[in-house]
Amino acid sequence: MSRNEVLFERAQKTIPGGVNSPVRAFRSVGGTPRFFQRASGPYVWDADDKQYIDYIGSWGPAVLGHAHPDVIKAVQDAAVNGLSFGAPTEAEIVMAETLCSMLPSLEQVRLVSSGTEATMSAIRLARGFTGRPTIVKFEGCYHGHADSLLVKAGSGLLTFGNPTSAGVPEDFAKHTRVLSYNNIEQLHELFKASGDQLACVIVEPVAGNMNLVKPTREFLQTLRELCTQYGTVLIFDEVMTGFRVGPQGVQGYFGITPDLTTLGKIIGGGMPVGAFGGRKDIMGHIAPLGPVYQAGTLSGNPVAVAAGLTTLCLLQQPGFYNTLETQTRKLVEAFNSAAQAHGETFSADSIGGMFGIYFSETVPATFAEVGQGNIARFNTFFHAMLNEGVYLAPSAYEAGFVSVTHTDAVIEATRQAADRAFESMKI
Repeated sequence: MSRNEVLFERAQKTIPGGVNSPVRAFRSVGGTPRFFQRASGPYVWDADDKQYIDYIGSWGPAVLGHAHPDVIKAVQDAAVNGLSFGAPTEAEIVMAETLCSMLPSLEQVRLVSSGTEATMSAIRLARGFTGRPTIVKFEGCYHGHADSLLVKAGSGLLTFGNPTSAGVPEDFAKHTRVLSYNNIEQLHELFKASGDQLACVIVEPVAGNMNLVKPTREFLQTLRELCTQYGTVLIFDEVMTGFRVGPQGVQGYFGITPDLTTLGKIIGGGMPVGAFGGRKDIMGHIAPLGPVYQAGTLSGNPVAVAAGLTTLCLLQQPGFYNTLETQTRKLVEAFNSAAQAHGETFSADSIGGMFGIYFSETVPATFAEVGQGNIARFNTFFHAMLNEGVYLAPSAYEAGFVSVTHTDAVIEATRQAADRAFESMKI
């Protein structure tokens, strides 16, 4: 029995499902999850000391590669002075100034401890600002595990959503409308019918939680125009995409400005940090200035902020994003060429440092299209790649992530692993 199996068996006795976040349990793909003990650059090592090329990167934050020495030193230096104060620090101001300078849509920003906390707070703020109850999200987009967001599409376009988790009252879900991603016709229909009741629209401007699904420019532009017309707050959830697809996130990539933005992942440099911010007139409704309450003992934690600030500084180096995007594109080409060589029905796509692989002929544009791919085939490929020492997201509904430490040699090793994996799948 491997040490991973021993640890998983042990974990299930005291941790529900043996994991502290569901996707880690490998329920979608089957088998035993890997328990990691260390990481460096593009690599991680499991409890059996097996090395893997990592394409999860802690679900996005490791854009510099794991355990970057400058980030580690920043954490060590900060920790010496204390782990938490529950009081303001100068570093929090520097972080806010840095974020506002990097994202033009941010006039003010509030630091929190997670992406879920950021989106939950942004939605509460939008409701408090507009005085309206209803929020709009899109099928397949994940914005954290707040009650109002664990909702699937209702039975028709103009019906409210239904809870997707036990413990979420229908009274919460009834204030959430769920539309199909990239469907402009639905947007027009909903706003025409209910625009004066919509507090906000929250969207992953590039979806990463139904695998990678890109928006059309028209979809994002229509969102912006309708929200402006009806006084609805447009929230870009850039927890995953912020500073991952480009130096100004998706909003800079497409040139479309949201009213509020939520951030996480990279701004913590691998440690727990989140943020939400945007227009000053909206942010002025947050306590202590306004009536919308939000608080957190560990918000702006000095150690986490130190990691995030160092990360943000390093990724502003000249050529950083060109390298990141180039290496990600090379990875996609490697996957496509290996699949084609073996006659596999397969497609792949990327944007910035994110990528998606799909066992379908074409790249999907909606959650439904992702589900029409050959999920069982993905699961087989996942385990074949795991055996070859490549760690992909353990779900066909998750995007992958590349770092600047994924060199040409690492990409080529991945291509060779994929070639062997596809060959083994023929048997």
